[in-house]
Amino acid sequence: MKPRTDLLTGDELRPRERADAARNRARVLAAAERLFAERRPVTMDEIARAAGVGRGTLYRRYPDPASIALALLDEHERKVQELLLRGDPPLGPGAPPADRLAAFYAAMVGLLERHGHLALGAETGASRFATGAYGFWRAHVRSLLAAAGTPHPDALVDSLLAPLAPDVYDFQRRGGVPEAEIAAALARLARTVLGAR
Repeated sequence: MKPRTDLLTGDELRPRERADAARNRARVLAAAERLFAERRPVTMDEIARAAGVGRGTLYRRYPDPASIALALLDEHERKVQELLLRGDPPLGPGAPPADRLAAFYAAMVGLLERHGHLALGAETGASRFATGAYGFWRAHVRSLLAAAGTPHPDALVDSLLAPLAPDVYDFQRRGGVPEAEIAAALARLARTVLGAR
């Protein structure tokens, strides 16, 4: 008897990953994490060599280095997203919009400080706007602008996200601006734009 697929959802419909494929994926991601932390740019050949897998194995799952960096970054971004949705205030719901935006900036500065090498590998130029994470950040900041009654939120939201571009953050840090100063400046920006209550 054929299984009722209309009753199955999500993980039940997804084919199970073979054990060797799971091991290869873990090796690829670990090798890529090391390479992205050491230098930029990183090539697919370098990742395949460092992971000890063939190029075909690598290309079956990932079309380019940016897709590997994005896979690595995704896990870290999901943690911040969860805190925005269900965490304690001020990062999570329940705080005034200006405080939430300042807390969001602090969380993102922390993410960039720890994983900026991945963001630089995954989100360069226009590709930054195509990621699901950018869409999530954009929706979050827009909702804070709307909650604060800020006029024309659609015209302002991307400007408020611009300081979080990985290349901007990297430029500031390489120029000697400390992480804490960047976070403090962004908190001032949040409170200036949204008005502290």
